[in-house]
Amino acid sequence: MGETGDTSLRVLLADLHIHTCLSPCATLDMTPRKIVAQAQRKRLDIIAVTDHNSAENSGAVMAAARGTGLTVIPGMEITTSEEVHVVALFEDLGAALAMQALVYDRLQPGENDEDLFGMQVVANEFDEVEGMNTRLLIGAARMDLDQVVDRIHKLKGLAVAAHIDREAFSVLGQLGFIPEDLDLDALEISRRMTLKQGRIAFSHIERFPFMTSSDAHDLEDMGTRPTAFRMAGPELSELRWALKGVGGRGIEY
Repeated sequence: MGETGDTSLRVLLADLHIHTCLSPCATLDMTPRKIVAQAQRKRLDIIAVTDHNSAENSGAVMAAARGTGLTVIPGMEITTSEEVHVVALFEDLGAALAMQALVYDRLQPGENDEDLFGMQVVANEFDEVEGMNTRLLIGAARMDLDQVVDRIHKLKGLAVAAHIDREAFSVLGQLGFIPEDLDLDALEISRRMTLKQGRIAFSHIERFPFMTSSDAHDLEDMGTRPTAFRMAGPELSELRWALKGVGGRGIEY
């Protein structure tokens, strides 16, 4: 497929920021099968699994979605050394796991305190517990914002600044501005406002496309603020072109 207009373009609903039971702050109901079932109930076409500093449950959700018509994009929500959250989206599980290996090598030392932060459950596609991740996934990696974005791009992924309308763990909340040379693919607005409201609230930022996601940590929040992408298919390459507005692709406001 070329980067020109395509008569097969259609609107696909995507929620590209969803946590599983691997994230310590997510509920234990966020298992692969339950996530897939809820995505179908919400009539989502695409979801992304973006656990804190890990992609270990991405493969299980992808497997649970086989044959359902739901596309699952493997990803992570990475906490940089500045404590900025960046959503990373990848073409395949191998790239996500390569990013995970890099982040794991740079995570803060120490083990997760389940009583303080919550459990970090590694599950399989049948919602069976495979084990517990004991790393301090809630912490920051020893990688600055530029390094995280650069590494995501080297793995052919998309880098999205998470929930810029929130004070905590957002690029604007932590830095107060978006560095001129920061090569982000998009800015995410949280479910607290619509895409139009976000564009108005941040009208001074014109160089990035905006999207909305649920940042769901429980089943009820999934699909509460999806983005409607106009594109030819659910592949990450199509998503990339939609963010850039290539060949009639784009975001429905």
